[in-house]
Formats: sequence, C-alpha cells, structure tokens
Amino acid sequence: MPLDPDLEGFLELAEMGRLSGKSQPMHQLTPQAARAEFDLTSQILDPSPPGAINVSALQIPTRDGQQLTARLYRKAGTEQSTLPVILYFHGGGYVVGSLDSHDSICRRLAANGRHAVLAPAYRLAPEYPFPTAVHDAVDSANWLASHGAELQLDSRQVTVAGDSAGATLATVLAISAVQSPEEMVLKPQAQLLFYPVTDTQCTRPSHQRYAEGYLLESETLQWFYRHYTPDTVQRGDWRTSPLLAQGLSALAPAYISLAEYDPLYDEGLEYAELLQKTGTPVTLLTHIGLTHDFLRMSGITGDIAGIYSAVDRWLAQQ
Repeated sequence: MPLDPDLEGFLELAEMGRLSGKSQPMHQLTPQAARAEFDLTSQILDPSPPGAINVSALQIPTRDGQQLTARLYRKAGTEQSTLPVILYFHGGGYVVGSLDSHDSICRRLAANGRHAVLAPAYRLAPEYPFPTAVHDAVDSANWLASHGAELQLDSRQVTVAGDSAGATLATVLAISAVQSPEEMVLKPQAQLLFYPVTDTQCTRPSHQRYAEGYLLESETLQWFYRHYTPDTVQRGDWRTSPLLAQGLSALAPAYISLAEYDPLYDEGLEYAELLQKTGTPVTLLTHIGLTHDFLRMSGITGDIAGIYSAVDRWLAQQ
C-alpha cells in the first residue's frame, strides 16, 4: 500500500529541508542537539492534544540514589477515583525523547478517563548507557507497586507500555515479572507495545527496505545503539534484544502495534510470533501506510484517532 498521502507530504517537506541544508539527519547531530530538535517535533506532529487533563509532577527514587522526574496524567474530574494505570515509557532510542516529546501521547491515552498514565523520565545515553534505562524502568514499576495507593492508582491493574525503545523497556518489565519476581514486584496485567526494538544485534529486510526517507532511518538506529550499548556484547543481552530471551513462558496479554513503513517492522513481527509461541495472548496490528513514530502524528494524519480508539477498546477488555 502507498504511504498515507498527508504523511507523504510531510516527509517530502522534511526531505526538502535536508536538501536545502536547513536540517540534518539525527545521526549527524550531537545527542544534545538531537534531543532539542526531537522535542520540537511534537509541536508539529501533534499541536493540539487533549486539554482537559490534570498533570502532576512526581519524583521517583532510583536504586543508585537519584531521582527521576515523572508525570501523572488523569482526566479532569477523576481525581477522587482509584484508576488502573498505564505505565508509559517514551521512545527515542534511549538517546533522545522526553516527557515533553511524548506529552501528547500520554494525554491521549488518559483522555477517556478509564486509566491514569504514569510517565517516568528514565535516564538517557550516552551519559547513562545500558543498563541504566532498564534499572530506571524496574525501579519506576516497583515504586508504583509500593506507592500507587497514595496517588489513588490501582497497582494491581497496570499496563506496561511504550513506543520504540520505550516499548522495549515495557517488554523487559513484562518478562521480568515472570522470570525475576524477586526483582520485579509489580505484576502487569497487560503490555501495550508500539513498534518496539526487539533485536539490536541483527538487521532484517525491513531495515533495508525502509533504510532512508521514512522518518526513522537505519543509520539513526545504529547511532542509537552505539550510544546505548557501546560494548557490542551488550546487544546480545535480552534486555536490549528481547527476541533473544530464553525460556519464556506465557506473559501478560500483549497489544503489538506496528507501522508498515518502518525499519523495525520485521523484528516487531518476529517478537509477536515469539510471544504467541509461549501462549501469551497477542493482538497484532500493522498500520498500513504509516511510518515509525505514528503515535505522535495526530496533527499530520486523521488515521491516528482510530488507532487510539482501538487501543481504548482493547484496554477496556483487559
């Protein structure tokens, strides 16, 4: 199927900016410059997220004595209700991305009022390489298990969620809850995975098909991996490459949402197949005509509203 026409127009404008010298591929920037540019894209991709959302700033302690900034999103009027929680980790290849870049996603996930959304700002590479992001994710989940009731959050009804590298962190939590219960106190009831990174060791045909010109580029993926896992041996660790996890048994039900025009498409499909073999209930969707990062594109194409509606319906059944 062809690209979504509105998205295609956006990508053509982005390519014109590159050809004119006004912009550069992310992998040619410093991490600091890439972060600033990535945060600015949210104002273009989704300039009008839902407004009737209460957002609270929180601090989550980590195992090494640091504090993670976090945001708690609730639809206005639900403050006195105890709600199930979506524990959401932003994407960005462990190098870019922030609470600001993914604010619109969290607002949209909280807009139906059935769930609160807790979004921790895990620490980024290269300043904090692997396994810091994994440790921050586990610490955030265990903090929610211990302190959710104080915030009127039901820590028995938690969906671990994320997009891209954030989805990988969600897979780590779902696996750890089964394989390492002594470390992972929280027991998620579901996992919500948008275009996850599942194998940093190996490239697949979709990496070649969509290597350039479809928003996320294959060279940018390698740039991310060099910063996050400078020791290439780390890319064989299942916490960076969940497809390599051994001895998996059934996990919490998974909703896996992929983009047709995405270098990560093939590995996302393989991960869905792996989970199905373990007996994990899997709902797999491929969004035709869309690219990586579509969840932030409500201001670009009208197709995204239906994606959020489908997620809402699935969550209501868990």
